[in-house]
Amino acid sequence: MTDTKQQTTSATPAAEPSAEIRELLAQLEAANAKIAAMGAKSLQSLTVKRSEKGAVSVYGLGRFPVTLYASQWDRLAAELPKVGAFIKANRSTLAAKS
Repeated sequence: MTDTKQQTTSATPAAEPSAEIRELLAQLEAANAKIAAMGAKSLQSLTVKRSEKGAVSVYGLGRFPVTLYASQWDRLAAELPKVGAFIKANRSTLAAKS
């Protein structure tokens, strides 16, 4: 004969969280809100400004602005189809930053 024991679990209602736990939960919610705001900020449109030296700075692509003089932007704009074709042809080997 085998002895079988039944385990019983008592369902006790969850205790009210302590003030310390409530404080930690509030901090966690605030941190999550900041993270969400940072993610939304990174998806915002680009901004363009004139630098002190008269160059054009584009903000919002990364941590630092991309700054070129107007003549450099003109040259880059003229070559955009070539740059786009290069990216399309090499997409699988290029790194991506989100």
